[in-house]
Amino acid sequence: MHEHFFQCPYCWEQISMLIDVSQKHQKYIEDCEICCNPIQVSVVVERQDIISFLAENIEQ
Repeated sequence: MHEHFFQCPYCWEQISMLIDVSQKHQKYIEDCEICCNPIQVSVVVERQDIISFLAENIEQ
């Protein structure tokens, strides 16, 4: 697991998520720990390094 810090696309606060670097491609929804809004997370991992990370708001 790798802790990755990024800015929430809703409240703009810096938050972190634990990323499982044993999985090459991941896409899931997780709530912001500050504002509780759902964030769609897309991650690409290569050789246990995060090479792409995208956190997007989900239009509701």
